[in-house]
Amino acid sequence: MTVQVGYGAGMPEHLPPDVAGVLDVLLGGDDPVHLALRAQLPHLRVRERCTCGCGTAHFDLDTAAVRPAPSGPRTVVAAEALIRTEDGDCPGEVLAFARGGYLSWLEVCSWSDGTEVTLAMALRTLRRRDVP
Repeated sequence: MTVQVGYGAGMPEHLPPDVAGVLDVLLGGDDPVHLALRAQLPHLRVRERCTCGCGTAHFDLDTAAVRPAPSGPRTVVAAEALIRTEDGDCPGEVLAFARGGYLSWLEVCSWSDGTEVTLAMALRTLRRRDVP
């Protein structure tokens, strides 16, 4: 399913809920790079997902319709967050990459053989952090 279910103002309807939710949290705040990348979201499409089930997503973007973020000409980690279990363990991380100032992919990295690390797990982790 690729319908967004209320993960923040301005989030595109064509992104799957897990992708939209994680990007909403990762690119939050007033960092100039994050603001510019958020402005690209309405033009972003998921091109492909990792077949292992982790949730990693590669994007297509209409670069003629948006301005590049001030992140430089190379590929950079534009935003990142550790993934934590309820026990406080850290089995991985989630990273948003920009290439030439354009959002390119969202990656889930696992450091654990014992815990399945997914984008859904990252979203739960990030939402727990936002709760006061």
